[in-house]
Amino acid sequence: MLFDQIINTIEDLNSNTVTEDRKTVLNDLIEYIQDKKNLDEVCHINFICTHNSRRSHLAQIWAQTCAAFYNIPKLFCFSGGTEATKLYQTIKDTLEEQGFIFKIEKKGWNPRFHIYFSKSEKPINGFSKVYDHKVNQVTNFAVVMTCSDADENCPIIPGAEKRISVMYEDPKFFDNSVLEKEKYKERSLQIATEMKYVFSKIK
Repeated sequence: MLFDQIINTIEDLNSNTVTEDRKTVLNDLIEYIQDKKNLDEVCHINFICTHNSRRSHLAQIWAQTCAAFYNIPKLFCFSGGTEATKLYQTIKDTLEEQGFIFKIEKKGWNPRFHIYFSKSEKPINGFSKVYDHKVNQVTNFAVVMTCSDADENCPIIPGAEKRISVMYEDPKFFDNSVLEKEKYKERSLQIATEMKYVFSKIK
């Protein structure tokens, strides 16, 4: 059972706002998940951006949460970057405001969190890491590129059986501005809406 606030957030998202252009972009991800489900296979998805600090975390967390919301079994989401930095504080703040619970597991410059979205589901590992870090799936997974820089600089991801490009604008351009909180919330809800759309299509 998902936390009540997260259920309310997802229910309030309007999938009809996903444009036809974005639906075309997301269709490869829908097909990959559906094919795995049809074959009764485990589905692994690794969301990648350059620093694994913002967009890839949002995509990983909302995808895993929406999969649980729609009762899609045997699906596991990961995230990574072309380099490790740290999970950006405003991403944490934004997701906490939307109902997620962060519990720190390891302190440091790049802290590790367990991110809870449910009373029964396992928490998500939240910290910045390279895409082939040992906590991530290394074979038989789909890689979903969430930024153009990582897409251009990673022409080959070893072990991936499918590569999908689903680009999002980087909210970091609004860091330290009066619009920072608003734009991070906007990006989180955009990604949440698109992940809701994706998983609502899985039969």
